[in-house]
Amino acid sequence: MEYIIITGIAALIVGCFIGAVVARKTSIGKSHKIIKEAEEKAEVIRKEKELQTKEKYLQLKSEHERMTAEKNRHFQSEENRLRQKEGTLNAKQQEISQKTNEINQKANEFAQRKTQIEQKEAQLQKKAEELGKAEAIQRKQLEEISGMTVEQAREQLITSIKDEAKGEAMSYIKEMMEEAKLTVNNDAKKMLIETMQRTASEQAIENTVSVFNIENDEVKGRIIGREGRNIRTLEALTGVELIIDDTPDAIILSSFDPIRREVARLSLHRLVADGRIHPARIEEVVSKTQKQIEQEMVEVGKRTCIDLGVHGLHLDIVALIGRMKYRSSYGQNLLSHSKEVARLCGTMAAELGLNAKKARRAGLLHDIGKVADNESELPHAILGAKIAEQCKEKPDICNAIGSHHEEMEMETLLAPIVQICDSISGARPGARREIVEAYIQRLNKLEQLAQEYPGVDKTFAIQAGRELRVIVGAEQVSDEQITQLSFDLSKKIQDEMIYPGQIKITVIRETRAVAYAK
Repeated sequence: MEYIIITGIAALIVGCFIGAVVARKTSIGKSHKIIKEAEEKAEVIRKEKELQTKEKYLQLKSEHERMTAEKNRHFQSEENRLRQKEGTLNAKQQEISQKTNEINQKANEFAQRKTQIEQKEAQLQKKAEELGKAEAIQRKQLEEISGMTVEQAREQLITSIKDEAKGEAMSYIKEMMEEAKLTVNNDAKKMLIETMQRTASEQAIENTVSVFNIENDEVKGRIIGREGRNIRTLEALTGVELIIDDTPDAIILSSFDPIRREVARLSLHRLVADGRIHPARIEEVVSKTQKQIEQEMVEVGKRTCIDLGVHGLHLDIVALIGRMKYRSSYGQNLLSHSKEVARLCGTMAAELGLNAKKARRAGLLHDIGKVADNESELPHAILGAKIAEQCKEKPDICNAIGSHHEEMEMETLLAPIVQICDSISGARPGARREIVEAYIQRLNKLEQLAQEYPGVDKTFAIQAGRELRVIVGAEQVSDEQITQLSFDLSKKIQDEMIYPGQIKITVIRETRAVAYAK
């Protein structure tokens, strides 16, 4: 049994061995076949790579040859260009050599001429020294003969030339001014006279007090009230002083502010008419009256603008125009003055062919700075120009307002028209009331200014200070110098004095010869 098992195992082992040998032979055959196929494929790939390498080599070779040819052509062109430059440089070098030779020749000639010039300069210097000595001898002889030095003679000559030129200049100026007067004076006078004649205004009559008339003296006691409480309340609310004295049937209201006087007058009228006079009622009536006056000022401003044909003004400016009704300047009502200036400006602008509406607008607004609400240290003309600018007025209107007292530079023709018309309105007879002392001081100062000039004998301020006549000595002042004297005097008066309108300066030189027959 064991033998059978061993024999079987042996047979099994032999079979396995034989199978393994057969499998190995089979796998070896397949391996040889795979290797052969791989070798064939490798041979094909190798041949393809060789072909690609040859093609790449040929391509690189052709590109190299092309680049080499281009470089050769570039080198050839550069070589040709360098040869051309070399030829040009050679030509220039030859030209420079020729010019150098020419320069050397000219330098030699210049050196010869310089030597000749130096010799001539030496000769001239010698002659100049001789002339200087001769001139010194002649100058000394002339000084001995004339009795003056060279500096004194020069100064005398310059002075005489200056005087002669100054006289000729003043004569020429006088001729030009006379010629201008002949052509312009008549037209200007005609225009101003027509403008003034076409405007009629009242004379100044306003003052700083108002009179409130009452029926009987019993009303005075009611206005004063118990222990004076009514009158104190009224004075405190209105800012007006009430003068109650022995004047029959009248109470005097005193204040420098016309608006306050008007508020006090209307309030008193209402209180007396109502009959109820006590502090609470006074406060109520004064408040209502102030509102009424403010509304009335706006209405007055609107009516004034409509009367003058001035439209499109800012509401604040309209209110300021209404305030002018209660403001006066030297006794002249400001609203009347502004309306008069507006009409004068319109007439004069129409005569000159300018815009009459703009001129009336500027004339009406030229003094709004006097009634401004805010207190300012600025002149009223500058303040009025700033107010007009804030209210969107045009620049030419603002300039005319600010320059009508020459506190700003005039930029348009509208500005001198406003200035002239303002002077006409303020300087006409009866327009303003002037204090006698100030009037006398102005006349004395006019005469004193003229007395300061040399050669002046007498001075007379005539025609209410609108003309100054100056009498000079004939021995001290010549005919040419009187023109210069009148011109200098007018400039000095303009710079040092303030006056309405204009002042005419007349210089009189008179020569008299007296003899007696016996």
